[in-house]
Amino acid sequence: MERNPQKGERLRPIDLARGHGLSTQAIRNYEAAGILPAAGRTPHGYRTYTPLHAQALRAFLTLLPGHGHQTATSIMRAVNQGAAEEALHLIDASHAQLLDDRRTLQAVQRALRDLQHTRAPEPNAVSGPGGTFIGPLAGKLGIRPATLRKWERAGLVRPRRDPQTGYRVFDQADVRDARLAHQLRRGGYLLEQIAPLIAQVRAAGGPEPLEATLRDWHGRLSARGRAMLAGAAELEAYLRERG
Repeated sequence: MERNPQKGERLRPIDLARGHGLSTQAIRNYEAAGILPAAGRTPHGYRTYTPLHAQALRAFLTLLPGHGHQTATSIMRAVNQGAAEEALHLIDASHAQLLDDRRTLQAVQRALRDLQHTRAPEPNAVSGPGGTFIGPLAGKLGIRPATLRKWERAGLVRPRRDPQTGYRVFDQADVRDARLAHQLRRGGYLLEQIAPLIAQVRAAGGPEPLEATLRDWHGRLSARGRAMLAGAAELEAYLRERG
């Protein structure tokens, strides 16, 4: 159980480490990284810590789930160096990234919903045996064939080549991927952002099995948002104690 040190109490590395399941080496590493303020020293050279160090440790460990190790470290280092504005900027950047991730999730959900509600191509849209040629597919989507060729280079679609003519032939999965890419591009997403999502759809065998993945994604974003709130509260307590 974590100790609740009184103001002015001197703590050993083991006192800080024990309440969080850490090693004393981890405490020394955190101090060396600037996560904790510099420790005091006894006449014999042993490190001594204070309630301020205990609060710094709590703040860092609470910031970790929401911001990640690198950003949480940078936040604490900035605070300990007296650069509170830099720490706040880092926190703002994390919140902006979380918002962007939420928007990406919403765009994927909308795109998959639209994809599921879109009718499959009519038989007369198929211009070759077992697939759709680039012209009819581009026309169906309202884009240029050059756009589909660009998407192919980016790995968003993977048409096969007709052995006799060399023309690109898009099978049903390619048409699905092209429709999904089209929806996401309309939402303003870059090709490099879309490619891993298309890969997930392919790995899952279609959009339907992704529903559980999207629910999990939503849950992780919500947990991250709440972790940021908890981290902010502990960091504010640390800032108050620093004075």
